[in-house]
Amino acid sequence: MSDQFQSETALVLFSGGQDSATCLAWALQRFARVEMLGFDYGQRHAIELECRDRLLDGMKSLRADWAAKLGESHTLAIPTLAEISETALTRDVAIAMGADGLPNTFVPGRNLVFLTFAAALAYRRGIAHIIGGMCETDYSGYPDCRDETIKALQKALSLGMARGFELHTPLMWLDKASTWKLAHDLGGAGLVDLIREHSHTCYLGERGARHDWGYGCGECPACALRARGWREYVARTA
Repeated sequence: MSDQFQSETALVLFSGGQDSATCLAWALQRFARVEMLGFDYGQRHAIELECRDRLLDGMKSLRADWAAKLGESHTLAIPTLAEISETALTRDVAIAMGADGLPNTFVPGRNLVFLTFAAALAYRRGIAHIIGGMCETDYSGYPDCRDETIKALQKALSLGMARGFELHTPLMWLDKASTWKLAHDLGGAGLVDLIREHSHTCYLGERGARHDWGYGCGECPACALRARGWREYVARTA
């Protein structure tokens, strides 16, 4: 375990999904205190926000040191993001590829807005480290998930608020199978099982069907990516 940040506080973008739950565990291994921030932006899968408490309770039960480090959990409502967008994540429309080559699940500006609000909250609370689950290895081509975007935003936020923010993206170069493995490395089978059972990924907000990788419709791009990653993880560890 790295001891570089063991006396500092971090703020994790925590949606209730697989990636953000893994990032939360990653932060709990490295920082003295960890706060969380989720966003209610009119997403179709807002049920993800309801999953956070069960994930947090599970993490507290897994390790006493994690329980001691968990700080406040914040939620910001930013409905304007849905009001100004026409996407399959904020409207009841079929998921499809757009003419620009991006899936219509791309919400323009979402991560830029999220990280800007996160930095504003971090500024008030005296936090320099912000952690997000952005990844450009297994992803849908979203331009605001790219490492180049995050690095540029880190510079802009630090300049614009005169604070030395550091944006951490521990999943940036991991495929989904490696994200499952990271969860196991951080919290063993208990964390993997917790993420399978209580995190939410499905774009349609479906929690009725239980698969070996967790709950979801099983058909949307998010479910397909999570399922493929689980199969590859199981194969690699067999």
